[in-house]
Amino acid sequence: MRILIKDTIILHPDAEPSQGLQSILIEDGIITEIKSKISAKVDKIIESGNSFTSSGWVDVGTNIGEPGYEHREDIESVTKAAAAGGYTMLLSSPNTLPVTQSKSDVLFIKQKSEDKITNIRPMGALSIDCLGKDMTEMFDLHDGGAVAFTDGAKSIQDSGFLKRALEYVQAFDGLVLHSPINGAFQTGWQMHEGLVSTSLGMKGIPPVAEEMMVGRDIKLLQYTGGKLHLYNISTLQSVDLIRKAKKQGLNISCSVPVMNLCFDDDALMGFDSNFKVTPPLRTSDHRLALLKGVQEGVIDFVTSNHTPIEHDLKELEFPYAKFGVIQLETAYSILATLASKKITPQLVAGLFSHQPRKIFGLHQPEIKTGEMAELTVFDPDITWVYESGNILSKSKNNPMVGKKLSGKTIATIRGKRIFAQQ
Repeated sequence: MRILIKDTIILHPDAEPSQGLQSILIEDGIITEIKSKISAKVDKIIESGNSFTSSGWVDVGTNIGEPGYEHREDIESVTKAAAAGGYTMLLSSPNTLPVTQSKSDVLFIKQKSEDKITNIRPMGALSIDCLGKDMTEMFDLHDGGAVAFTDGAKSIQDSGFLKRALEYVQAFDGLVLHSPINGAFQTGWQMHEGLVSTSLGMKGIPPVAEEMMVGRDIKLLQYTGGKLHLYNISTLQSVDLIRKAKKQGLNISCSVPVMNLCFDDDALMGFDSNFKVTPPLRTSDHRLALLKGVQEGVIDFVTSNHTPIEHDLKELEFPYAKFGVIQLETAYSILATLASKKITPQLVAGLFSHQPRKIFGLHQPEIKTGEMAELTVFDPDITWVYESGNILSKSKNNPMVGKKLSGKTIATIRGKRIFAQQ
């Protein structure tokens, strides 16, 4: 199959975008020509008014559903939704049933997704059953292909356990990914603690619940060495603490959910349970600090925080609805719609592709002749409506359903496989 991407700006890692518009010819999954103009007989043409092309996007911490929660999502549906959103790779959360905690668990997910346009690389559980007590066989998980070690959305409360884990993974240069939430504050909360939670009569969780754990984790990293990723931070002081840790030379990175960059807790005034997420949407000062952290490079990449929830557990009165939102298909679009003045296309490529690949030690596809094509083509100017009937995920818990969005991925390509929106 021959594919031609016409008149696009190529975004390279650690380099300026291509000078002028370029066209890319792909033959049987291999980039064979890159020129300003290409005339060739092809099977598929990809073009739009203002397109950019980067290496394929990566989502970290995706809840893939399978095994155990196939009624919410499975590998078939999650890879289709991911391809529609521009992702060629997912680093999956271990919070499946059973938990991804053995070599065979890792191999099952890898093998079942290897023929999909979006490849899934599992993260292995840090503790058995993600209970934060006994360490998994991380060396064996690493040998099976686990790209990092985490308990997913479950935070490690035992400082001694996290210390031992940071020490253990250094034997094979492993990465620990941790969600920083102090368990003493977790019971019964519904949203960010502040004026909105008070006015709605809801129990909130304060920023200090996250910031205490961020501070603790940084102290442990200073003591043990190793590599630590703080997953999905949400507060102003968390950004400040991580900024200082990076200046000290610690091997630390962090990410932020796209929802927390685009919305604040005012979105909850209508009791829409699709805005009920963890970490919670906080006030505008926190949101603006997160955006500044992204622009400065303190925050390394953006996650979809994709958490499918079936209708019966989401469409309830707000206090009873489960936390979570699906965002694989719309993560880029809501960022382009609500934060485009602060997020340039070059920064998008870094946040969605170059940085996660660098931090997790993943292959960085090059956009040059002779290389296998692993590409995401997107246009920040396209406007479209996210219709319920077109959702590829099994679950529908997304507050943007029926909303007009700006910015869209128009093609996702990995080798001979292509998902095109045209």
